[in-house]
Formats: sequence, structure tokens, C-alpha cells
Amino acid sequence: MSEFLPASRVTRIEASASVAAAARVRELKAEGVQIIDLTVGEPDFDTPDHIKEAAVAAISDGQTKYTSVTGTPELQAAILDKVERDAGHRYGSNQLTIGGGAKQVLYVALMASLNAGDEVIVPAPYWVSYPDMVLANDGTPVIVACGEETGFKLTPDALKQAITPKTKWLILNAPSNPTGAVYSREELQALGAVLEENPHVFVLTDEIYDEVYFGEGRVTSLVTAVPALKDRILLVNGVSKAYAMTGWRLGYGVGPAPLIAAMNKLQSQTSSCPSSISQAAAAAALNGDQSFVRDSVEVYRKRRDAAVEGLNSINGLSVAPAEGAFYAYVNCSGVIGKATPDGRVIENDQDFTLYLLDAARVAVIQGSAYGLGPYFRISFATSLETINAGVDSIRDAVNALN
Repeated sequence: MSEFLPASRVTRIEASASVAAAARVRELKAEGVQIIDLTVGEPDFDTPDHIKEAAVAAISDGQTKYTSVTGTPELQAAILDKVERDAGHRYGSNQLTIGGGAKQVLYVALMASLNAGDEVIVPAPYWVSYPDMVLANDGTPVIVACGEETGFKLTPDALKQAITPKTKWLILNAPSNPTGAVYSREELQALGAVLEENPHVFVLTDEIYDEVYFGEGRVTSLVTAVPALKDRILLVNGVSKAYAMTGWRLGYGVGPAPLIAAMNKLQSQTSSCPSSISQAAAAAALNGDQSFVRDSVEVYRKRRDAAVEGLNSINGLSVAPAEGAFYAYVNCSGVIGKATPDGRVIENDQDFTLYLLDAARVAVIQGSAYGLGPYFRISFATSLETINAGVDSIRDAVNALN
């Protein structure tokens, strides 16, 4: 019998580190091990009732058939209205794509645009899937380290140095996973000045956390700050994070019509269309009462403050408050080189996260998975009780190091 050999696009990528971490936590819990899980990148709230009720009504009304590749008219209108409210630009239906989550939209965008050797600039720390999505689609990720000294943000000089004639895309994610970093209008305009000098570079702005923002007003989108780049920007978003709808799998993108046409062509040959029921729910989310979003952000703010205060009280760890999203990216350089009670030396952030899992039964994700160590990421999309228990256990584990 012939042995199955996966395609090269599979062998050159890694499994998602965050998905793997969550799977390991589930395995340990299934074995009866009590784990304090600070890895989960999704809201712990339930989907609001009015959204669930819209889905139930859609089922009752028989809205269970295929839709257009670009979604129902109701969802199209809801998305385009939201983008106009938030980004200040009116897009047409020919500039809209809808997929099974923002993640699928990102992947299809790269599939529709990359040829072998095309380069994609990925600022680090990055969401773990970006480089592997690029690799899977024959592109070359160009990782640009953006350290704590710049607030984990890309600078114009670093962008300028990374651009080559082969550059196809720049990926910007703000608020960021894993750091919570947000770009100001002025910072985006400075990046925009570099991009205007390089008309061959397109920009993929991943704005999935745009509603989870702890500053005044709204997060500024690149297309708002630099309108001249509109024809080179794909703005990607979805309903997963803001409305606690991770399992509904509904994301969207707006951008240049030729790119959108290519993406929708691919979409028509893959999943045809997103779930009709999820589309009805997403339309209700975008058009309905937004008090859930505002209230949940205030809860996240309290959780963030508790996590930051607790972690900064631990000798050897430090963290700045996230401006958005629901993560803390913790500097653990102060524990590198120390030894565990059984004599093992903590040589990097992965060693430290494994030590926390073994000794403290606290699950976090190593910063090296996001392209920049020595850090680790925690999620504060969980209860204050869990956060406080996790911080206390981390403190005990750090104090036990020699």
C-alpha cells in the first residue's frame, strides 16, 4: 500500500500554537488535572440573546438554503453600513467578501494574491497564523521585530527597510493579538507616507478586535488615516470577538474590487457561502443594540487592570497595559537563567511556560510562538477569579525558582 505524503504546503507550516495549547489544556482537564487556563482567545460571555433569537427566527422562517457567495442582502447592508460608520468610507457590494470567520477571509486573500516568491511583511509579535498562512500560499514571510521600546509597533524606518521589489503585502493587526497594541492616527499616517512611496505594496488590516478598545473614541483604521491608500487596503473584520460569536464563524473583508472578485471566485469553489443562519445572526449583531459590546469592554478593562497589577508585582516579570483586545504580553526576561526546584535551568520563554504548566498548573503561551521572546501571553477573556488564581500560582512558581 502506498504511503500518503502530504503536499508541500502542509509540510512547510506548523500547527497553530494557540490551538495546540488549548488542545493540551483540554487533554489535561480530561485526565482530571485541574488547570488554570489563561490561553483562550475568545470571550467567556455567551452570545447575546437578541442575536441567538435572530438565528432561531431564521431557522423557523426557512432561511436554511444557499445564499450568494457574498451573503444575504441584509448582511451585506449591515456590514457596509458598519464600515462606513467606523472607517468613514462607503464601499459597494462588489468590494465586499464574506467568509467562514475572519481567519478564512485572511487566508483566501493571500491565496488570491500570492505567487511563489512574493513577500509579506509581518510585524512581530504577530498572530501565530500569519506567517504560516503566507507559507501555505507560496509566499515568503518577512518578519520585522517590533520590540517593547516601540510599543510593539512597526515604525516607518523599519517598514522602509523591509520593503523590496518582491513585497506584495504588509499585514497590520490592531488592536493586536498578542500585545493589545494600537496605532494612533499620526503613527498610521507616518506608515502611510512610506506606503505611498511604494505603490506595489498592498495592506491587509486585521481589525477583528476593533471594538475591544480601552481608549477614547474608536480605534483609527489605516483607511481612515490615509484615504489615499483605500485602493490598496483590504480591511478584515468579523463578529467573533466583539459579540462573543467565535463559534458562529462569520467574517468579512472590504477592499479593491479586483481583489474582492478574485477572492469571491475562490470562495465560490470552496465553501460556496457562509452559513445562512450565522449570516442572520451577524446581521442582528451589527444592526442591533450595542450595549453588550460596551459593557463587555468595561469588564475586560477591570480584568486587564487586575492582571497587569498582579503580574507587575511578581519579581522578574513586567507588562504594560494593553490598549485593546484581551491579552497581556508579559516580559519574563527576569526569570531566564534561573533554575527550577528540581535543577532545570529556564533557558527561554518556552521553558518557562512549560514550567508554569507543570509546577503551577497554569496554562499560558510562549512569546516565541508569536515571533518575539522572552515573553508569554495570557488572555484576560476569563473571570477575575481565574485571573487572580492564575497570577497567585505564577507568583508561587516564580518565587520557587533559584
